Amino acid sequence: MDSYETSQQELDNIMGTITRIPRLTITSSEKFSEWKFRFENHIKHKDIKLWRSMIKGPVKILAVIDGDRDHTVEKKLEEYTDEDFDKAELDQRALAYLTMAIAPEIAHGFREHKSAKSLWDALIAVYEGNEDMRESRQDMLRQEFNMFNHILGEPLEKQIQRFTSLITDLRMANIEISNAEINKKLLNSLPRSWDTNVAVIRSTRNLANMTLSDVIATINSNALADKQRVNNQTSSYATANLGVSANNAFSAIPTQHSKSSVLSYYVSPSGKTEYSTS
Repeated sequence: MDSYETSQQELDNIMGTITRIPRLTITSSEKFSEWKFRFENHIKHKDIKLWRSMIKGPVKILAVIDGDRDHTVEKKLEEYTDEDFDKAELDQRALAYLTMAIAPEIAHGFREHKSAKSLWDALIAVYEGNEDMRESRQDMLRQEFNMFNHILGEPLEKQIQRFTSLITDLRMANIEISNAEINKKLLNSLPRSWDTNVAVIRSTRNLANMTLSDVIATINSNALADKQRVNNQTSSYATANLGVSANNAFSAIPTQHSKSSVLSYYVSPSGKTEYSTS
């Protein structure tokens, strides 16, 4: 397996696929909120009952006493029906999926948890922290948003990717920022060469009613139009220069009927200069 296939497999392990559980590793734990979002969607796609078990806890198998539904006791294992076993096994399956989604070096510190809900809550407590920790992260993200700008020499695609990643982190941290503020921030952070395009976009579009995706599509459209204009100008200049070169080359070639002439002169006895060709 070459290095590309290896790196792609590692990425699939972290990000997950339809058939592969997203993995929480030491490196990806810095983006715990992103992993949590991906895992939640994966487990819901796999079986919504597994997700329900993770957030509500194991199903208690109860027996009704004397037909009175207000009086119940937990069933003994030997009294379980097939339906009861299915319900009881649901949490074990959820726990197994969650355990397999955690790298061994992380899972080692959570082995005392015996239910999917207990493990899920513990992971959130460790990686998202208490209220103080969440507020500190929110302050850090707000500061990062306020300071966001273009990096000299950075491709436009890379800058947009950084910005969308930041906005995702802000939303995952429950930080509310209006569409207008987000869109203005992105436009204002574009390189100086975009000043004209930015002025046109701001004067012709209602940024408050546009989503970030709409603004990015508009930016990409302008970038493509600019690139097309440059290509057209380059092609026109090349064609014009080729035509000039061809004309110069043509005029430098003598025709079949042209004859070379030599101009000579002499001074007559009267002192007058006489010219002649040969």
